[in-house]
Amino acid sequence: MSSFNSTTETNSVNETRVIRVAIIEDHDAIREGIGFLINSTAGHNLVGKFGSMEEALKLLPTNLPDVILFDIGLPGMSGIEGARILKDKYPDMALVALTVYNDDDRIFEAICAGASGYLLKKTPPARLIEGLREAVGGGAPMSPEIAGRVISLFRKFSPPEKSDYKLTPHETRLLKMLVEGHSYKTAGAELNSSINTIGTHMQSIYRKLQVHSKSEAVAKALQERLI
Repeated sequence: MSSFNSTTETNSVNETRVIRVAIIEDHDAIREGIGFLINSTAGHNLVGKFGSMEEALKLLPTNLPDVILFDIGLPGMSGIEGARILKDKYPDMALVALTVYNDDDRIFEAICAGASGYLLKKTPPARLIEGLREAVGGGAPMSPEIAGRVISLFRKFSPPEKSDYKLTPHETRLLKMLVEGHSYKTAGAELNSSINTIGTHMQSIYRKLQVHSKSEAVAKALQERLI
């Protein structure tokens, strides 16, 4: 397995920290198995297990985890759609996709939605536990084939000769913050601006980039290397 961030410093910081974990997985056997693994591993505490995103979004606020393992192919709201909502509500919470899907579209969408890691369900238990600590420490745990696909995916993006959307320096800075995972609320706090002001700037960004959502703006910023 590989990670885009070095884990040496992360591990030294998190070795003694108890990691609070929640699982969103619709298959009972998988959900229970992962839950047992987490609770039986020293330094880890399972604080929630849910069969759907809807259930998780309703019950999570009563016991917030440090990291969420979520499936993508969930009944009802998809894992990717739910990840966008979770990242907006809890920007400091780490999200790690745990799925059978390894196609480019889902990988890219999950990352744009706020996932900091992407592991396949065949991931060995020891690596899964290691990945949780990496994610909480700011790392990006990924299965080897996923990391390879991500690299290939971004290498394919060829920005136009001139990608000039006439973004102001302030708009460019705000766009960069969104790519880094900020919500409107946290971006506003850092820029000392109200949410309404951030919203006004975002509408200008959407108009200039010809997109209609935060995720589309982030995807275009990455694809065309606007930041």
